[in-house]
Order: sequence, then structure tokens, then C-alpha cells
Amino acid sequence: MTTTSTFSFTHRPLVPFAHDYVHGDSEPWHQHDCAQLLHTLSGVVRVDTASGCWVVPPGRGVWLPAGTQHSLRITGNVAARTLFIDPLARADLPATCQIVQISSLLRELILVSLQLEESYSPGSRDERVYELILDEIRTMPVLPFHLPEPESEPIRQLCQRIRQAPGESWSSTEAASTAGMSERTMNRHFQQQTGLRYAEWLRRARLLEALQRLAQGQPVLRVALDLGYGSHSAFTAMFRRVMGISPSDYFKDS
Repeated sequence: MTTTSTFSFTHRPLVPFAHDYVHGDSEPWHQHDCAQLLHTLSGVVRVDTASGCWVVPPGRGVWLPAGTQHSLRITGNVAARTLFIDPLARADLPATCQIVQISSLLRELILVSLQLEESYSPGSRDERVYELILDEIRTMPVLPFHLPEPESEPIRQLCQRIRQAPGESWSSTEAASTAGMSERTMNRHFQQQTGLRYAEWLRRARLLEALQRLAQGQPVLRVALDLGYGSHSAFTAMFRRVMGISPSDYFKDS
């Protein structure tokens, strides 16, 4: 059964909330009657929805529109700073789930909002802080940390097999054989159902698994080899290409 949390926006357009999780924590399926921006200062959060899996690396955020059913799994010690937002606060708030870049300005505004009173005077500093937060939310860059869930059962089962053993070779030929279809048909269905080429979906699946393992403190070389990369350098090159920083530096600085 999915529970629904409700919030009052009588006095302000958003409700800030701070919560720290420890490694292994989780939250069962639930939803909110408002939009949610979950921002992490440390650790990794996996968010599962009906449309797929979303992994939030340190310093990033996940946007969940009102009514999105989701569950959370925590890796590492996560300092979460969340905004629950009136869906009517802006006409152009994001309409879909997405992993987003949190600017330095927005991060500081979120921290400031935690100290504000619930009620404020028109034209006051508090009002300007809330309004600027809403302005920043509208311009958040979207990041490729979403693993879409396919619709058909054969492709869905294939994806489940890959997630259970991401370090296997999983060539396009092997994937097609596992799904019981030709390679050409498998690739076509994958593109149609997920919006990603098979090779891109596989790369994302491995990256998201790597983020969770690295957040646990596993050595980079071990993660690289476990996920099917031939060397530390090959994995680091992929990680740097997507994240803009090496895996060892990413979690050291987060």
C-alpha cells in the first residue's frame, strides 16, 4: 500500500526539510501531494519509480512531480535537504522525474530556507529567498542518471538480468539471445521502449551501479573490474567523460 504525505502551503510556496540517513536505510513506496526536490550533500540515493530507476549522486538532486509513487534506498551516509513545493507555485515547474544539477546558489538558498520562519511579510527578504529558489528550480540542468524501465516483459526481464550481473559482457548479441529475439529486433525494441540505444542503457546501468559501490567505499579498481571494465584507466576514462571528474576525486570532494 502506498502512503500519501500532505503539506500545507498556506503561508509559503515551499516547505524545506532536512534529514540525515545512514547506510542501508530505505523508505517504502509512498507519494506526496506536492512536488519534491530531494538534494543530497553526501552519499547516494536510489529512487525507484514505475518509469525506472533514478540514482542521485552527491551534490545533485532528483525532481519528483506531485503524485509520483517512489521508494528510496540509501548508500553511504546521506545528508538530504528536501524542498516540498506547491505544484501551483509556478506554471512551468518540471513535469517529469529527472536528476538535476544543483547550482551553488540553489544549494545555499536551500540551506538558508531551513532557517526561515513559516510566515513572512510581503516584500521581505524571506519572500525574496523563496521566490529566488523557485526561479532557480526552473533552470536546473538535467543529468543522465535515469535508467528507464522498458514496457515489454522480455526486455524488462533482460534489464533485470543485467542489473543483477552488470559485470558480465552483455554484448548486443548475448542480450538478444537472452531476450529470445534477433539482435536487430532487440535493439529496435530497446530504443522504442527506453529512448536509449542498448549500449547507452548498459553504460548507464553500470555507471549507476558504480556510483552506489563507490559510495560504500569500495576501491575504484575493484569496482572497475566487477563491472566489466578491463582496467582502472578504462573505467576512469568513462567516469570522467560523464561526470567531469575522476571517481576517486568525485567522492573525495563530495
